[in-house]
Amino acid sequence: MKKQAGPAGTVDEYIKSFPQNIRKILEKIRGTIRSVAPAAVEKISYWMPTYWLNGNLVHFAGCAKHIGFYPTPSAITAFQKELSPYETSKGAVQFPIDRPMPLGLIRKMVAFRVRENRKKAR
Repeated sequence: MKKQAGPAGTVDEYIKSFPQNIRKILEKIRGTIRSVAPAAVEKISYWMPTYWLNGNLVHFAGCAKHIGFYPTPSAITAFQKELSPYETSKGAVQFPIDRPMPLGLIRKMVAFRVRENRKKAR
């Protein structure tokens, strides 16, 4: 069964669907991911921006009060200490939009996932 992209077919459309304050945050996260993983394919999957490099890399999503970031369970475990100020679950973290976005931490998690996926691909 083919997954549907939902209302947005592209990451640009997805980001444009949010209010300006959230749009700015989403663009910063997008830029951070792309700077660390420039070869990753950008697409919509599970109705949110997704990055694919030798498999699923990360997803992110805008919400009313937070940004959901989905770096897989392995990254949540690897960065457990740095993620302690945030709400987390098995494969996700919530970054509140009323606090500075931890772009350095996002950069480190994406780099971790790139290394992990490249290792699996070998």
